[in-house]
Amino acid sequence: MSYLKFEKSELVNLEYSLSRELIRSNRAGSYASTSIIGCNTRKYHGLLVCPLEEMDGEHHVLLSTLDATVIQHEKEFNLGIHKYEGDNYLPKGHKYVRDFDATRGSYLIYRVGGVVLSREILLVSKAEQVLVKYTLIEAHSDTTLRLKPFLAFRNYHALSESNLYANTRYGKVKNGIISRLYEGYPNLYMQCSVPAEFVPVPDWYYNVEYMEEQKRGYEYKEDLYVPGYFEMPIKKGESVVFSASTSEINPDGLKRKYSSEINHRIPRDSYHNCLLNAAQQFIIRKKETTEIKAGFPWSGTWGRDTFMSLPGLTLTTGDLPTARKVIDTMVSRLKDGLFPNTIYKGVPVYNSADVSLWFVWALQQYAMYDPDFDIWKKYGKVIKAVLESYRDGSSGIVHMMDNGLVHASQEGAALTWMDAMVEGVPVTPRNGSPVEINALWYNAVCQALEWVSDRDKSFHKKWGELPELIGNSFIEQFWSEEKGYLADYINGSFKDLSVRPSQVLAVAVDHSPLTLEMKKSILDVIESELLTSRGLRSLSPKNEAYKGSLEGDQEKRDRAYHQGAAWPWLLEHFVKGYLEVHKKTGQNLVIRIHEGFEDDLSNWGIGSISEVYDGNPPHMDRGAISQASGIAALLRIGEMIESFN
Repeated sequence: MSYLKFEKSELVNLEYSLSRELIRSNRAGSYASTSIIGCNTRKYHGLLVCPLEEMDGEHHVLLSTLDATVIQHEKEFNLGIHKYEGDNYLPKGHKYVRDFDATRGSYLIYRVGGVVLSREILLVSKAEQVLVKYTLIEAHSDTTLRLKPFLAFRNYHALSESNLYANTRYGKVKNGIISRLYEGYPNLYMQCSVPAEFVPVPDWYYNVEYMEEQKRGYEYKEDLYVPGYFEMPIKKGESVVFSASTSEINPDGLKRKYSSEINHRIPRDSYHNCLLNAAQQFIIRKKETTEIKAGFPWSGTWGRDTFMSLPGLTLTTGDLPTARKVIDTMVSRLKDGLFPNTIYKGVPVYNSADVSLWFVWALQQYAMYDPDFDIWKKYGKVIKAVLESYRDGSSGIVHMMDNGLVHASQEGAALTWMDAMVEGVPVTPRNGSPVEINALWYNAVCQALEWVSDRDKSFHKKWGELPELIGNSFIEQFWSEEKGYLADYINGSFKDLSVRPSQVLAVAVDHSPLTLEMKKSILDVIESELLTSRGLRSLSPKNEAYKGSLEGDQEKRDRAYHQGAAWPWLLEHFVKGYLEVHKKTGQNLVIRIHEGFEDDLSNWGIGSISEVYDGNPPHMDRGAISQASGIAALLRIGEMIESFN
């Protein structure tokens, strides 16, 4: 029985099955994603979605989907499914679905009369290649399998339209064909593990709809091109593997390759293994770089999420070499003391005031797992550059004030993790001194002095007295004795005393200016007003600006993104602080938080957890279907529970 539970009787129910999505990535940066019954509900869905550095550095959908048809006694049973206008689903392949298993990928069972056919999807680990394996489990008559590929060849943020410019010609390769719809794209080689007849029936399928895009207020219709179909006989017990790849392969080895690849996967047969499996999905290894993808399907490499997620994704799994490679990749992109927050179309974007401080935090975590590694010897120059940039203001967006606190501002920009914008205006403007940035700043200065020890007297002379100044100013400016928690940000004489979760960083960092009593008081407020089973709310429900749901178009979602939505990544820091303050008496709550996500693994992004959740019960999944920071947080929390025991 599969660990990830699915109601067999509900699989034919579209409301049930279309809301459950698969996401599989590989180390080359490609991914495959669709719903568990194979009906694409997003423009980001596709069986082969590849990063194309030579074009724009973004992902492109090459193979959208693959329809299978079973033929017996000249009767055709199409197992595919696409949504068209008016809630029309054609063909209606979902009515043949009988079982689904996600233990080692995507294992779907169809039953058509006396025919039982399985379909498995596997992304090759180090190549731009997807394998789709069909096995005829049961049949009483001669059976033919027909495979019809739907091609998109477009940026995954866009939609394709039928046109006269598409190159509809194809070439023949062993057991398949080669196609390339547009100049600039790589060739797509579609080949089968057995000799197959390709029947050219070029046609456009018009107005395929993506319901999730419609809900999100985006364009949601596209035209997909089908060059024809592959047809081959298949016997009971026989398997056929279909390959779509940007390189020509020898189809004779497809079955062996499939078996080899599947045997190297971490089976999703337990809660912990699901988290480990998901963690691997975010590590992208290129020729000279190793990166962390922030989330699937649409997020790229984000500096903040890279450093926040790195300990959970690599250190808890014992993969210290990958952690160092990720850090070194990011260090190569340092500019004026800042790390890029995003990489947009291959170009680093430096628009965040906290990423460099998360870098120091990530190094702290690394040092705990590798105590013999000399952090200062390896990264001392980089740490100095970061601290000096913040002190002197050389980045142009953040600088230290006379009281030791740092001030971050830029016209028309959101420089913290609360970065949602509507019509060029930050939804949660926090220009000034945000609480988490100053907590991380104090932590970074203290940690740097600890690392340098007595090796650099000039550094101690410049920085040695600063922690006391920063710490005193932090408490004086942020702490509210009356309310028992910290201001969210300060700008001159203004203090925003909204109850928000960023203050939890001041509780959780290794070097904190807060007293134990202050930490306990802050955690009590967070537990009372912000803690949910799916994360910390970004704003207290008692605040009149609170928005408890993330439904609606882009603007409505952006206005709610940091005004009440619950964020899983914050739980790592809440739990760390909670256990340090409450010791063993805090274990029960922490275990409930950790175990509370287990059921969610079968709900939306299969085997993973979502980027964000509604602040209101029942805390529906929202945002990206699989988020690195959330998976990393759960792995770290699990480790905290183990170490406590």
